[in-house]
Amino acid sequence: MNPITFRQNIEPADLGAILNIVQGSGFFSAAEVELACELATDRLEHGKQSSYQFLFAENDEQVVGYTCYGLVPATAGSYDLYWIAISETLRGCGLGKILLQKTEDRILKAGGLQIYAETSSRSQYAPTQRFYENCGYISEAVLQDFYAQGDSKIIYSKALK
Repeated sequence: MNPITFRQNIEPADLGAILNIVQGSGFFSAAEVELACELATDRLEHGKQSSYQFLFAENDEQVVGYTCYGLVPATAGSYDLYWIAISETLRGCGLGKILLQKTEDRILKAGGLQIYAETSSRSQYAPTQRFYENCGYISEAVLQDFYAQGDSKIIYSKALK
């Protein structure tokens, strides 16, 4: 495998890569997959006027992971991490941790103070929960039955320094 490179600018071809990565994970519903593509389309159509920012990880000019994040409106430095997704073939090799750290660095450089991420409480998401915890995030809140009966939302946060 060649070295992983990172870029922030979104390109039209990234829509297909995002679709493949998110669909290929097996974690997300059709509505969630559609939402991931909508956020990328918003950035493509509105450029820097969009509140959604992206960081792409590439190997041999192929997108193998990405984050989507943005400043929470009406806050002084709070950011949401909307998506972090890694190609199935590279999951578990540490790329997610590197991608998240690079995203946090960009947020900090932009004046961000806090980052929030959310995930499901379903057992399928236990690896995601461990991932956030291993990256220094703490569980701030659990919204019971948020997504569906028995499927709560866990909100994680991390103070950036």
